[in-house]
Amino acid sequence: MIRAMAFRNLQEVARFVITLGVALILGAIIIQLSGREASAAYRALFESALGSRLALADSLAVSTPLILTGLATAVAFRTGVFNVGVEGSLYMGAFAAAWVGFTWPNTPSGLLIPAAILAGGLAGSLWGLIPGTLKAWLDVDEIVTTIMMNYIAVSFTSYLVNYPFAVPGLANAMSPMVPSSIHLPRLLPPSQLHAGFILALLCALGVGVLFSRTTWGFEFNLQGSNPIFARWAGVRSPRVILTAMGLSGFLGGLAGAFQILGVHYRFIANFSPGYGYDGIAIALLGRTTAFGTLVGALLFGALRNGASGLELFAGIPLELVRILEAVIILMVTAEATIRLKGKKIPISVEREG
Repeated sequence: MIRAMAFRNLQEVARFVITLGVALILGAIIIQLSGREASAAYRALFESALGSRLALADSLAVSTPLILTGLATAVAFRTGVFNVGVEGSLYMGAFAAAWVGFTWPNTPSGLLIPAAILAGGLAGSLWGLIPGTLKAWLDVDEIVTTIMMNYIAVSFTSYLVNYPFAVPGLANAMSPMVPSSIHLPRLLPPSQLHAGFILALLCALGVGVLFSRTTWGFEFNLQGSNPIFARWAGVRSPRVILTAMGLSGFLGGLAGAFQILGVHYRFIANFSPGYGYDGIAIALLGRTTAFGTLVGALLFGALRNGASGLELFAGIPLELVRILEAVIILMVTAEATIRLKGKKIPISVEREG
């Protein structure tokens, strides 16, 4: 059994390396066709993302929300629910964390930090349970509801900081500052890497244990692979879907809370560049496993952080990184489709390695 697990892990590593390698080759071709030097571009990308202690720390900081949104998406995908509403949970969690911070600024940090983080997670969870309930009990298409919930969350939080919680004298829509006593500690200053990264790693570990060592994880896998068989096996499908969507929203809410407490220190309207949507690609890249999602988030974080060096040092547009990401997603999707057609096994039933 140990040999089988080791072989499976080796296969996953090989698949990941091949996917990344082909994406880099295709990216190099595009760069060369544009009249620029591919080797210089990749050198600038690597040095900006990993070339120094500060660069590495910034890459990890960029990866932090991606780890959580990727895990949030993976949890829902495991049950066969295509949740694209993590962005909405992220916004609701971010505002909830900021609200706790600026509403009770004189509360001891030992109480206020956990309260703000928990409020962010719970707000995201409640937001995820709305489409989860519609899916579980009324079989309403979750893709439509979660997409609409994203727009509602973004618009609702924007309204809150434009009117009820607007700060007089500020041109931009943002909330009051949270007290400095609840700022998440910086791990490697002057980088933006904060303690939220450690908490995100713990979440990845927890999700990995959930998937591979718990009854809930087994029910998630069974529900995602064969809902009819799961029902015959005694799995209560509505409960499983609600649990998965609640946990998915909780992780998305944590991503928003960590951005507020560790980076922005106040809620800012439209602050997310699309972390929730990025989580979809990251979960697919990681085949909805906790470890694979973690690796995918670290890769995307490094690419995003290194993108600034491309334009500055190599004169390559930032859009090249988006092209690399798109190629990676395309290859993962194509490979998964071919594999599923051949084996008739959904992604969500693969066990943690």
